[in-house]
Amino acid sequence: MTPVPGAGSAPDDDDGGYLPGSDGLRRASWALFLAGVAVFALLYAPQPLLPLLASDFSQTPAAATLAVSATTASLAVGLLVAGPLSERFGRTRLVHASLVASSALGLVAVLAPTWDWLVVLRAVQGLALAGLPAVAVAYLREEVHPLAAGRATGLYVGGNAIGGMLGRLLSSGLAELGGWKAAQGGVAVLGLVCAALVWWLLPRSRRFTPAPAGLRALGRRTRGVVTDPALLGLYGLSLALMGSFVAVWNAIGFRLEASPYSLGPAAAGLVFTVYALGSVASAQGGRLADGLGRRVVVPVAVLVMGAGLAATAASPLWAVVAGMAVFTAGFFAAHGVASGWVAARAGAGGRATAQAASTYLFAYYVGSSLGGTAGGAAWSAGGWSSVVLLAGGAALVALLLTGLLARTRSLLPPPSSSPPSPPSAPETA
Repeated sequence: MTPVPGAGSAPDDDDGGYLPGSDGLRRASWALFLAGVAVFALLYAPQPLLPLLASDFSQTPAAATLAVSATTASLAVGLLVAGPLSERFGRTRLVHASLVASSALGLVAVLAPTWDWLVVLRAVQGLALAGLPAVAVAYLREEVHPLAAGRATGLYVGGNAIGGMLGRLLSSGLAELGGWKAAQGGVAVLGLVCAALVWWLLPRSRRFTPAPAGLRALGRRTRGVVTDPALLGLYGLSLALMGSFVAVWNAIGFRLEASPYSLGPAAAGLVFTVYALGSVASAQGGRLADGLGRRVVVPVAVLVMGAGLAATAASPLWAVVAGMAVFTAGFFAAHGVASGWVAARAGAGGRATAQAASTYLFAYYVGSSLGGTAGGAAWSAGGWSSVVLLAGGAALVALLLTGLLARTRSLLPPPSSSPPSPPSAPETA
């Protein structure tokens, strides 16, 4: 395939970025949607396989979570490098390199002969995955008009949700047929397909301005993104939200495969279909934030997340699944709005947008690594009630942080009294 350079660049904007309904906005939004699908499918494909991996490699539940936690931890480290690199060298090349390298490493992981080798390869894959999340929100802020920024970011985060769902469903289904190796290889092939489509669709950056070179300039940019109270609050929010979220999702497979449910990998993996609600919730959260403001939408989303978590404490399987659905919808609405808030806050304050987004995601994946391993340990120590207490505590911290964020001074103008232009169908699908 041959990419279309600067696709849709002619009447797509008014010097403020791609406008709602434009071809450039559709291409950029769908390209980053597919990129999010690939990254999150590759990142979390082992999650429904944790009981199988624990059995095949003779590992405890807490140790088995390293198949996910090692990847998210190295991704967090990679973000600290990828964000500053993108400020200097651009966005789109990093996206393409990240998708191809991480998919190829997913294929190599199929050959892992031991548990240690699998963990090492998954950690290296996490470094490669860092390229997309480090730059996606910054790319959207630079290339998309503010009228469409919330919904475009919501669609990108929706791709993350769909990717998380597809990766988990595909891996759990393939595991029934050929074990964890078939699952790992199948998701890697999905990543390569998405990489090819992104290469074709994604318009090159037109509004990117390279940051000054040198360690002194990097130091100034770094100070800028770690001295603003609102940004610091958003980083803490991302850590708490993701810690709660991954603790629950890492442990749910063990719960569903244990008595009284006794589900196999494929049947237990069907619970991940609720990720589709995450895609809808993130897009809807972006639209609500465009009109009502982020300071209103984020705490409400965290409360929804907590209500879903409480519902999972019930015994009937339908109540557990329903609770997971509400929990997931609340998380993705909160995260989708908060990630866009970081970019907007950094831009309004004259700070390095990609570096701020990378720092937010660094905290996000640190939360994933800590919460994911803690979730496995909580399950081993006290069953599902311990997992709920752990995740509920993290969600409470997130709620308290939204209260502190509401008290910080806004650098942005209030939402327009006139509603934004309605999105075209592809943006909301």
